[in-house]
Amino acid sequence: MPIGNVIPGTRVGSAPERHQPAPCRTVTYWCRNDHQTAIRLAAEVEVPQVWDCPRCGLPAGQDAQNPPGRVRPEPYKTHLAYVKERRTAEEGEAILAEALAALRRRRGRPTG
Repeated sequence: MPIGNVIPGTRVGSAPERHQPAPCRTVTYWCRNDHQTAIRLAAEVEVPQVWDCPRCGLPAGQDAQNPPGRVRPEPYKTHLAYVKERRTAEEGEAILAEALAALRRRRGRPTG
């Protein structure tokens, strides 16, 4: 019957190996909703200027009096919007006419 806090597979009286934890520092961020977030980072790591707030998702900065503003996301673009960025209206008309002519040829209809 085990006595005390003995870990199975260890010798009685053996001590676990002790390791020093990596040096860390705590960096505090604030968002526009006054949420405070404390992040532990390794000492040698460069501190990010902005951190996403885990409570509301807004960007948070290290200055409590002047937190960063909301980032405007890129609006969703359709495939047609991307095509219109690459092609002019004249190019689009030429491509459409070419595609319609090929379709009519496959179906055996005269082009025109």
